[in-house]
Amino acid sequence: MAYRETEKMRQRKAEARQRIIECTWACVSEGGFRSARITRIAALAGVATGTIYRHFESREDLFAEIFRLATQREVDKVAEALTVGESTVQRLENALRQFATRALKGPMKAWALIAEPVDPKVEEERLVYRKAYASLFEQAIQDGIAEGCLPDQDARLTSTCLVGAISESLVGPLSPTQTKTPPGHENNDNDLVETIVCFCIRGLTGTRS
Repeated sequence: MAYRETEKMRQRKAEARQRIIECTWACVSEGGFRSARITRIAALAGVATGTIYRHFESREDLFAEIFRLATQREVDKVAEALTVGESTVQRLENALRQFATRALKGPMKAWALIAEPVDPKVEEERLVYRKAYASLFEQAIQDGIAEGCLPDQDARLTSTCLVGAISESLVGPLSPTQTKTPPGHENNDNDLVETIVCFCIRGLTGTRS
């Protein structure tokens, strides 16, 4: 008789897989992908290292899955922000501010997703999600052109420029080697966010809304 996996076994496997994912993200959140070692992940998840490889073909596959899940949450937050505001310009401001603010509140997480040197499989996912952000901005820009609050422009190219500008402007501040904010300068992050938003909106409109 062929072996048939029981529902209980499937549930146990699913739970183990979820623990592996959660513990991997916890490691990445603390020190980036570089610090997420399989032995540590296994110990935190309460499984053998071999169990991890039964769920994921390789370390790179595990990291790519973590990247997909984490970045999709951020893309969803930007999409949500693009629904708030009376005009397209306001909605774009909200989305840009959301992107930058969330990144600066969780700098190690954001560094891992935006700029940390990673394996090729994870880099492929990074490119996919940069396109996802750009697609959201592209649709918003097209809406703004239709509304008449944005000048006519190549929405696809402009959206790519937005993603590049905001990502590049955050690389330095998010870097683990960046000097910590000195006491009394806690508002630096707010200034950075507003500078990014101002720059991007000026690029879209030619003025600050």
